[in-house]
Amino acid sequence: MKRETIWSALALLGGLLFLWPVLQSIWMSFQTVDAYYGNRFSFTLDKYGQAITQFHFLQYLVNSLIVSGTVTIAGLAAATAAAFAFARFRFPGGNLLFGAVVATLMIPSHITLIPNYLTLAQFNLLDTYAGLILPAIGNGFAAFFLRQYIRGIPRALDEAAYMDGATPLKVLWRVIVPIARPAIFSMGLFIFLGEWNSYIWPLVAVGDDRLYTLQIGLSHLYKISPGEGLVDWPLVMAASTVSLLPVILGFILVERHLVRGIAAGALK
Repeated sequence: MKRETIWSALALLGGLLFLWPVLQSIWMSFQTVDAYYGNRFSFTLDKYGQAITQFHFLQYLVNSLIVSGTVTIAGLAAATAAAFAFARFRFPGGNLLFGAVVATLMIPSHITLIPNYLTLAQFNLLDTYAGLILPAIGNGFAAFFLRQYIRGIPRALDEAAYMDGATPLKVLWRVIVPIARPAIFSMGLFIFLGEWNSYIWPLVAVGDDRLYTLQIGLSHLYKISPGEGLVDWPLVMAASTVSLLPVILGFILVERHLVRGIAAGALK
């Protein structure tokens, strides 16, 4: 019992250590500028109202939801289909193609920044939602992870479905997807988080402030100065705290699937 208490205390301490920056940010968001720079205690919700009602914050939030949601859905659809093909079908060059997909994991995203920009510029897709979404749909890690998971599903289930007259698409949708749901939800959360926090590509691909994502909008809050040489950190922290809410909600919705998907994927 004593050992369990010690491990529980250590786990709590570790959790607080990881949460400390978030808690500090939330604490700062309830301060006034004068109280923050004067190291005094205060409590106000004014900065939340200022962050939400001014500086096009709600528009940036909607843009992030549209881009991140679309990338998540389209990316999962592409990765699941690719994983199913790599796991269940043998075709010429299949192993080479899968190796190429895995190799993309070793390529830093900054290397593809300029080629993606030039390609989208040729098709006049800069300053559009499509320009923000299309380069992010392909996800080699999601395809690799789901392929490993699907390989652990017995082929007998596929064969039974084929004997009943199912097509490969029906096998994928009615057999594979329901069984692989924990892994799919796990990858969905990871894709959403990655796109939600994306900063470099939206900064490069969009010049129209009506299409700014939340991360770009947050960076503009640093320019709003309450005084010479000062940054309105309570305002920045209030906006950052609000931006956490969709992420927290998404984690709550898929937490059960997330743990099962990671554990099962690791075993497979």
